[in-house]
Amino acid sequence: MRGAWGDAARLAFGTLTVLPAGVPSRVDRVVGGRAMVLAPVVGVVVGGVAAGVIALAQLVKPEADLLAAVLGVLVIAALSGGLHLDGLADFADALGSRRDRETMLRIMKQSDIGPFGVVAIVGVLLLDVAALTACIQPGYGWQAILIATTASRLTLPWSCRTSVPAARPDGLGTFVAGTVRPLTATIATAVVLAAALALSWPAQSATRVAGSAAAVLLAVGTSLATTRRARKALGGTTGDVLGATIELALPLALLTLALTV
Repeated sequence: MRGAWGDAARLAFGTLTVLPAGVPSRVDRVVGGRAMVLAPVVGVVVGGVAAGVIALAQLVKPEADLLAAVLGVLVIAALSGGLHLDGLADFADALGSRRDRETMLRIMKQSDIGPFGVVAIVGVLLLDVAALTACIQPGYGWQAILIATTASRLTLPWSCRTSVPAARPDGLGTFVAGTVRPLTATIATAVVLAAALALSWPAQSATRVAGSAAAVLLAVGTSLATTRRARKALGGTTGDVLGATIELALPLALLTLALTV
């Protein structure tokens, strides 16, 4: 049991970040499911580094809120290796083609990026930067990026719940699709929600606390909506869909926090 969780942690960090994590001694559906449950922990680490960069940027240049936001967003993209953005682009191109299931799956496997993918990447990055800047201005920058990054990775347990099959017989989806019980995903959500509320509680602002809770719950809702769309269009989930869900949940969480800060 202990070894399986260790392999799950190595798999989670190895697939979701570029951080050195070591090679799992085994990779199967049990390890894959646990790796998805640990995805919010990966979000804490990635968000923590981004939060540190934002705090440092504000210390050096207090009036440069936009610069701090851009640096924070770039750190997240760099630590994830750009893989989630690539997944978003592939999923957007597939859906934008409005073709049959097999054609869409083939489009997602191609290495090039089409116009829908470009618009999707530019759109989410602009929203990330704009919303994060709005959070930084009242002094809620590092908390916002930490909450949003963790909440966006919370989508993975929900995207890999037992009712969601893999869209194809190969790839990452086969190891993680349908591996997380809804109860386990619910427990993970409760933990992330409690952490988000703890970060916002010192402000003694009911609106900010409510915004933190809404950011987490909307991230879960993003996962449910995206997997539903993926099942209808593709027959299930893929690694690209998982990455796309993360990238869709991140700006939504940041935007929610920006509107309630």
